[in-house]
Amino acid sequence: MRRCFVCGAPMLQPTDRHLIYPGGRRRAFPLACASCGLLLAADAERQGCRADLAERLSGPIFLPDPEGGYGLDLYTLRSAATGFGLGVRALDDEGRTDLRHPHSDRAARANLYALDGAAGVPVSLGLLCRPPELDAVLANVASHAGWTDDVVILLDAPAHPPRAVPKAGFPPSAVRVGARPMDGDFSTQRNVLQDLARNPWMLQLDADESLTADSGQLLPALAAMAEADDVLSVGLARRNRVDGILSDVYPDVQYRLNRKSVRYAGRVHERPVLDGGWPRSFIALHGAIEHRLSRAHVLARSRRYESLDPGRGRPEEEAALLQPYRE
Repeated sequence: MRRCFVCGAPMLQPTDRHLIYPGGRRRAFPLACASCGLLLAADAERQGCRADLAERLSGPIFLPDPEGGYGLDLYTLRSAATGFGLGVRALDDEGRTDLRHPHSDRAARANLYALDGAAGVPVSLGLLCRPPELDAVLANVASHAGWTDDVVILLDAPAHPPRAVPKAGFPPSAVRVGARPMDGDFSTQRNVLQDLARNPWMLQLDADESLTADSGQLLPALAAMAEADDVLSVGLARRNRVDGILSDVYPDVQYRLNRKSVRYAGRVHERPVLDGGWPRSFIALHGAIEHRLSRAHVLARSRRYESLDPGRGRPEEEAALLQPYRE
């Protein structure tokens, strides 16, 4: 098994972690996913583990199998459940503590419920683009009308405040276009976009990224679960397609669903800065951001980023992005 059967990351590595199951049994696991935290037995088999997880997520309560090929703490179960359109609620105070302090040594147990975007927290959509991309970005906005009532587009151009743009399917003034020069500083541009949100949470996308309407529908429910668990940031998988071919750089998690107050840092490859660190985030697996790239862009990108922020251009990522996806 090269990739984690829960999150898809090729990040399985040796571990000394263990889980304690109801009844007191302590079980050590030799492998863990460095992305989502899944634990694996040495003889774990991908399809069998996936089928068992689906079965255990089919009822109102998730109960662990101390003999199974995999193990989950509650923090990892939360991410795993989102891949099936489900949310989790801790059964007790100990479970709530486990969510705040991953990775716990207690095997996950939790109440399960269907994620329902209609009952969630309002989420704004923020889009970064350049003036030549604006028409295409505006043309795609209609696909998000089912899950957000607030869209703001920030152009990399001479500054002007956001102005309303009428769009079918949205209330008056729901879609706005503003501008400010980015000057090679991605985090500052994202922070300005965060401040323009009218809702308490914002999803940010770039002009060459998209999210399906079905995936967008669950964002308000994910934001509501995050608020209930005192989480500030939710990461989404991203599929990089280079000239239409899925890249091996997957899931390439992007922390783009954030509380409005969250700030980004880093001129390039910017990331949210979280009070309390990564435990106040989690990965959602209900859908993925689609990222369209050309080979020429990939070859030029790391050099440009290195010139903007020396030492952080990630030139090693260039070769990985050009490798086709493999399990």
